[in-house]
Parts: sequence; C-alpha cells; structure tokens
Amino acid sequence: MPSEIRGLNESCGLFGVWGHTEAAQMAYYGLHALQHRGQDGAGMVVKNNGSLIRHRGPGLAADAFPKEVLEELEGTAAIGHVRYALAGPKSLDGYQPRLFHFEKSSMAICQNGSLINSEKLRYDLEEDGSIFQTSSDAETLAHLIRKSREVKLLEKLKHALRQIRGSFSFLILTQKKMIAARDPFGIKPLVVGKLGDVYMLASETCAFDTLGASYVRDVAPGEIIIIDDDGLQSEYFTDKTNFAVCGMEFAYFARPDSDIDGVNVHTSRKNVGRILAKESPTKADVVVPVPDSGISAAIGYAEATGISYEIGLIKNRYAVRTFITPSQELREQGVKMKLSAVRSIVDGKSVVLVDDSIVRGTTSKRIVTLLKEAGAKEVHMKVASPCMTHTCCYGVDLNTKKELIAHNKSVEEICEQIGADSLSYISVDGLKCAVGLPGLCLACFTGDYPAGSAF
Repeated sequence: MPSEIRGLNESCGLFGVWGHTEAAQMAYYGLHALQHRGQDGAGMVVKNNGSLIRHRGPGLAADAFPKEVLEELEGTAAIGHVRYALAGPKSLDGYQPRLFHFEKSSMAICQNGSLINSEKLRYDLEEDGSIFQTSSDAETLAHLIRKSREVKLLEKLKHALRQIRGSFSFLILTQKKMIAARDPFGIKPLVVGKLGDVYMLASETCAFDTLGASYVRDVAPGEIIIIDDDGLQSEYFTDKTNFAVCGMEFAYFARPDSDIDGVNVHTSRKNVGRILAKESPTKADVVVPVPDSGISAAIGYAEATGISYEIGLIKNRYAVRTFITPSQELREQGVKMKLSAVRSIVDGKSVVLVDDSIVRGTTSKRIVTLLKEAGAKEVHMKVASPCMTHTCCYGVDLNTKKELIAHNKSVEEICEQIGADSLSYISVDGLKCAVGLPGLCLACFTGDYPAGSAF
C-alpha cells in the first residue's frame, strides 16, 4: 500500500450559512474572522437555486475573493474554507471545498481535521473502482457516501462516517440541505449560530460575533446537524463517543474571543498563566507576552505574581503565523519579519517571557535573542502548554518526531539551545485544570491518542 496515498492533514477554518440572500458575502466575513486558522488559501461553494457554484484562490480571504468575484457569487446558502498551510499541492486542487457532480445531484464538502485510516480506505475504494483526483480526506468521504448501499443521503452519510477514524469536522452542501458532522471525540470544534431565521455553522464562535449572530450551541461529538428550509434537525451517526477536544485549540489555534465547548479561550489562557505562576515562580522585573497567543497567559501570570505586565514585543500585523508556514526557511524568515523588541521596556530588565508553545525551537531562540539584543538582562521563558514530545495525526503539522525539539532534548537542553536563562512548561494537569473540560486531546504532549494513531 503506497504511503503517498495518505490524505493530507488539514487543520483549517470552516464556515457555513443557510437562508440568507447574500450568503456569499456572509461566508466571506465568516472566513475573514477565521483567517487565523489558515492563510494559505480560501474557497467557497454557493447554492444558487438548483446549482452549486464554486470559487477558490490562494492567499487570504481578501485575496481569494475580490469584490468582483463576490458580486457574482449569488445564492442563499454557502460553505467556505480557509486552508492551513501544509506540504502538498499548491494548485487550486489543494483548496477546499471539494465539489462533486453526480447524475442527478451535486455535493460540496469541506473539512477540518485528518483521517488516520484514509490510506486503507482509499486503497480499498480504488480496488473497488473509485478514481481519486486529490489526496483530500473530503474526497474520501464523498466516495464512501457514493458507494453506500443506503438509499437516503443522511443514511449514506452515517454509513460513511462510521467507517472513518481520526479527527474531523465536515460541512456538506447540497441543493437542498447544509449538513455538519463532528467526530466521535469532538477533537475539532464546530458550533451552530443564528441570525434571525438564518442558520450558521463555524469552527469558532468569533465568526458569529463578526456577523452579529448569536451562538446557539456546539455540535456534539458524533452528531450530525441537518439544516434546510424547514429548520434544524439533529441526528447521531454513533453512540460510541468520548469527549476529547484538541488541547492546542486552547493553547494556540483558537482566537481568544472564541468559546469552545462552553469555555472562553481567553479565560482558559489566563488560568494557564496563573497556574504557571504557582508551578514555576520567578523573580523578575517585567512579564512580556509573545503576541498574540501568549498575551492572555502573560496577563494571568502577571496578575498572580504582581510583576508588571509590559508590551516588550511588537508584532507586525501583516506577517503570517510562523507555526503554520510550510517550510523551515520561511518560518525563520517569518519570525524576523514578525516581531521586534521594545528596548525601553526590556533594557536592563529581568524578563519573564510567556509564549503559547515551543515546537521546533527556532522561533523561541529568535525571540530570546531579540530581547537580549535589546538589552534584557535575563530572559526566563514560560510556556503555556506542556512539553510537546509526540507527533500529531489529527491535523496539526507535526508528522515526524524529528521536528520536535523536545523529542530528544531535556528541558535543560532546550533552555540552553534557545538561549534562555530558565525554561518552564505548564504541567499536563495544570492545563487540564486551566481549561476545565471533562476531556482534552493531549496526544502531542502525552502520546495518548484518543481516536487511535496513524503512526
């Protein structure tokens, strides 16, 4: 079984809207609010009467959907996708949603997450006559739906979802319905919102805030949401569920103003900072966050210790997020473009530096160097997530352990490599306490993969 058949990991942003006369514009603003989840490309499929119309493009949502394109995308329902920058095709085939035309119908699918059994499924489907055009897991789902012997679409979808394993949130659009599905562990977030009689679906609640919509609820693990002109219907494709939302959503991916499964991200990150202060107290002059995802934890650390909170690093708002940049060379260049130190704040000071995570270590080393070049006397690094020692097969761009600095180095060795004066991570129990949910996927910290492992 060729290894190259394995589907691409995709940790992205999804948005859907049903029942609005300007669905494409609504979807555009929803995707814009979710831009932090993927900056490589964006796509949208709009339902216009009996037709599904697609547009995709590289770059940010504003690049992919210029004004003249949006004006042509007329319709009353739409699903959209912002793509997380990963290795893989850079043609339009690399961007979602996927659009499939059958003899009497059409269907669009977009996905957040990664299937760990995609390789076997694709192999079996090809042996049975299926022909794949891309490496996307969304295409695998489409083939499974089409191959099902069930009669109704909903039953076909249930049959298909029972065959796949891993992390996923799917949005599906047909001429008659918009459908959402979340994996049995709820690893990837998905929420329902409403604006008047208009229903919306999104990866995060911040998209609803942008549009003035109200949060209704989260899609539950193992649940299917069906939205049509008659309203919203709920079904389950399995009763074998076990809640384990991705811990990295709270540490890094999600916007701080979003709520995930009832927990505000900013609040959970502040809790992390307070717990870090108890677990690893340090005497210092200032607490400095790495913007943006380190800010909330730094505020919590400063409040708990009484150390002054200062903006010691300035972020270039037009630079990309380096963790989701596809190559190491571009990541390093991105760090140089992204941050600059405020000399008047850190010069001669002992600095507590708070960041969301350490993955490869290159970003951390550059930031510590920036602060010391600006005159910082000491830099004590506090990390608002546990030590990342394992790879992720659920849609985070960590496929080999050699990418992880903590895989074969102790905390002391990492500290030396990044040039810090001390280094501390929040404990796994501390992160659990900070978030406060009954279950988290912490596979990249513990090696415990709730939905099974592809490694």
